[in-house]
Amino acid sequence: MPQAPPKKPMKTNSGLEGIELRRLTPSDSISELTRLLHRAYADLAAMGLRYMATHQSEEVTQRRVDEGECYVATFAGALVATIIFKSVEQTRGSLWLDRSDVASLGQFAVAPELRSKGLGARMMDLVESRGVEAGATELALDTAEPADHLVAWYRRREYRFIEYAQWKHTNYRSVIMSKAI
Repeated sequence: MPQAPPKKPMKTNSGLEGIELRRLTPSDSISELTRLLHRAYADLAAMGLRYMATHQSEEVTQRRVDEGECYVATFAGALVATIIFKSVEQTRGSLWLDRSDVASLGQFAVAPELRSKGLGARMMDLVESRGVEAGATELALDTAEPADHLVAWYRRREYRFIEYAQWKHTNYRSVIMSKAI
């Protein structure tokens, strides 16, 4: 079983201190996690993009959490960010995602009030490190093609376009992006 990241407070480029990154625990509230996802994806919903996280139920949140390793960031006792890492054995869904060397990430969210402070980058660093530890050579993700700001952010992190996908639960074409790790 992989080790959880160290429980040390994080300093961000805004001076915000006291953020802890760790694995989701059974005592964490799935209801609170679902509310965080809805808040974090609200601007995407306002763009007309039907990401699963814009409307998913607590049961769907739990199912998605159970599909990988769910990491959270907490601040002052509240969940403020989340991301799920899926090993190569858990990653499936397209020609690229079915490869034996590709791990993936998903259900990535940062509370709107904490964006642009380095927390999202820290969450990405964590899953990229997990990918290396798990023996993957690539880490993949998908996002909405019309979400230009997200595609650009991932490109700045050295993710490249791989292929398109059309998932049943979305109303947009997804871009699958990947990074050599």
